[in-house]
Amino acid sequence: MTLARQFFNRRMFWMLVGCLVVFGGIFGFKFFGMYMMNQAMDNMSLPPATVTASRVQQQRWQARLNAVGSLRAVNGVDVTTQAQGKVKAIYFESGQSVEQGALLVELIAEPETAQIEVLEAERRLAEREFKRISALYKKGVATLRELDQAQASIDQVLANLAVQRATIEERTITAPFSGRLGIRQVDLGQNVAPGDAVVSLQQLHPIFVDFSLSERDFSRVEEGQSIELTAPAVPEVTFQGRITAIDPAIDPRNRTFLLQATLDNPEGRLRPGMFADVAVKVEKFRSVLVVPRTSISYAPYGNAVFIIRKQQGTAQEKTPPRQMRGRAPVPQTDLVAVKRFVKTGEVRGDMIEIIEGVQAGEQVATSGLLKLRNEGGVIINNDNPPPEQLAPKPGNS
Repeated sequence: MTLARQFFNRRMFWMLVGCLVVFGGIFGFKFFGMYMMNQAMDNMSLPPATVTASRVQQQRWQARLNAVGSLRAVNGVDVTTQAQGKVKAIYFESGQSVEQGALLVELIAEPETAQIEVLEAERRLAEREFKRISALYKKGVATLRELDQAQASIDQVLANLAVQRATIEERTITAPFSGRLGIRQVDLGQNVAPGDAVVSLQQLHPIFVDFSLSERDFSRVEEGQSIELTAPAVPEVTFQGRITAIDPAIDPRNRTFLLQATLDNPEGRLRPGMFADVAVKVEKFRSVLVVPRTSISYAPYGNAVFIIRKQQGTAQEKTPPRQMRGRAPVPQTDLVAVKRFVKTGEVRGDMIEIIEGVQAGEQVATSGLLKLRNEGGVIINNDNPPPEQLAPKPGNS
């Protein structure tokens, strides 16, 4: 019994050893395969990314004070009625441009016109009576009092005529100034009351922009200074204007003061109520380093650019990368992209200021940033580079 147990235990031991050897071989083979695959992936050459590139430029920018403004019409009103009555005729279309004094709406005025005829008859009678009394007065038959009463009768009738004509004029509504009409608010036959809106009228050329600056900039601005204005509603267009008024008081609630600038707007592209970005030009210039805006890689932990430079050593000194069997040869390049974090500043048009992180003359990638990796190879193709304009204009302008 003891010998049989010993034999059984020895047999189990060798079976366990055999299982360990078999499974150890399998796991060792798997590990060796993974190791060789990682080595192949590490040594596999990735194709270089094709990008556009531009040099870091040093430019002189005029210092500017930036603000947010709101556009306002030089003249803008709701044209209203002054009298009670029904609308007889409408002489305009919604959105139409009109000149000052143009007839817009006419109200029914037949009773008032008939009253004019009555007063005209009274005027003729009073004038004949005055002539008769004057002749009698010269002959000594009429008294001076009778002559004065005849003159007073004429004056009274003329005053009543002036009042009646003014009443009729109130029934014709005209444009108080030249501008563009809004949407019509009345219809034919509608009974309107004094003060009812007929249509809005806005003078669009020129146009005002109201904006505020901090009190510390009060001494840096004056009337006549140039401004630049951009509006999201009119993209890629920069409008020029000048400061025409400065509020002399500082708002104690936020320590800012109000300014008003006037801009030409012959095409009416700017409209009252639009939001706008305003930049006041001051005389001082400063030297800045700029790159195209497309070269900035934005991220929550910091903005960066890819600097393109030659890799360390020549292509002959470096060991050529291993090619995967069955794949086309990888294009060779001696340029690599190095990611570098930067501090950005003011944006003007297609360009952005770099405060820290680059030097003038360095080459940065301006497109294809998503294809780049740090220390990865690059090929530069500037056949279709991104725009680099400080004041871009739309292609159809």
